Amino acid sequence: MATYHGSCHCGAIKFEVEADLSTVTRCTCSICTKKGILLARVHPNKLQITEGEDRLKLYQFNKMIAKHYFCPDCGIHTFGHPRAAPDMFVVNVNTLDDYDVHSDEHKIRVFDGRNWEDAFAQSQGHGR
Repeated sequence: MATYHGSCHCGAIKFEVEADLSTVTRCTCSICTKKGILLARVHPNKLQITEGEDRLKLYQFNKMIAKHYFCPDCGIHTFGHPRAAPDMFVVNVNTLDDYDVHSDEHKIRVFDGRNWEDAFAQSQGHGR
């Protein structure tokens, strides 16, 4: 596990996260697809917002469980709480300033968010 530093595009939101990025997730749900993000799930005590927490805006939809935080100035979604584990964080790996998603090695796991309920059930070992 390593410590990474992340930010939104304009730098108003900054954070530190301790994460294992050997496997990241591409979710195919509507919002993740439109944001084009790669996700890494982390425990809340592994993410520290170092600047701009008071500036973060929240977006929720559908079941109103997942929380998607973004910068109101540049619009970049930095992290959030996923529907599958609302007590955890998911970090947008593309917002990490000292990690290069194009050259650093990682495995990409695809989560079928378009079929969320079935995909979640299968990930929990409860295939239908």
